[in-house]
Amino acid sequence: MKMVGKQVAAARIAKNLTQKQLGELVNLDAETIASIEQGRRALMPNVAELMDQVLGLPGLLAVAAHEMPLVDTTPPWAEEYMDLEDRAVALSWYESIRIPGLLQTESYARALFRNRVPAHPEEEIEALTVRRVARHAILRRKAPPSISFILWEAAFQARIGGEEVYLEQLHHLRTCMDLPNITLQILPFGQTTHPGLNGPFILLETPDHQHFAYSEMQRGSLLISNADEVSILARRYAMLRTQALNTEQTRGLLSRLLGET
Repeated sequence: MKMVGKQVAAARIAKNLTQKQLGELVNLDAETIASIEQGRRALMPNVAELMDQVLGLPGLLAVAAHEMPLVDTTPPWAEEYMDLEDRAVALSWYESIRIPGLLQTESYARALFRNRVPAHPEEEIEALTVRRVARHAILRRKAPPSISFILWEAAFQARIGGEEVYLEQLHHLRTCMDLPNITLQILPFGQTTHPGLNGPFILLETPDHQHFAYSEMQRGSLLISNADEVSILARRYAMLRTQALNTEQTRGLLSRLLGET
């Protein structure tokens, strides 16, 4: 992505256009153009074709966008969320069957990628793992977001990667709970109602207080900006919090899973 971004920047500068001016010509804002040029966001094929026309290029960016390898990037359908996550002031994250990406150890993340069907090549697994772990910087940036995590107890039943990986992941979760900007709650088995049965989702607030929701599926994802739809998920998250263990109870359950009590 970075190489393609540099190509966009070089072509824009050659035409004496600012990022804002190029954005206006291809129906994007200046911030999005900056993200593409910096390699933080994938150049989508339809946008690449427009840029080729505007910048007078013989289809070079379109070819690059179509041929961009997965190993170099997060899947294109997740890029917009990743950009928002990087700048968020608040996140509320419900996960049902795995540990959330921002809380995953390197070994756990690698094990998850190795479970993919069809299988990733080994070099792609390593690249994706590095990308996943790099996101952890969000937790410790100078002004970190406030993050609430709710994990269904089912996420702790599978020993993805084996017992050693599992125990390391549990210890890491307890360490993350010590960060002042993070709260972690486990939703235990045995509830007679469950507002999160439709699957995991994330609520996100930007620095200018826009509210989004994000949900991943088997072969894609959905970034939600409609206020009514975001509100529905916010209400579900509020109900999940009332049913989940509090933070001290969650620490106790983690200790029991670790065999310490």
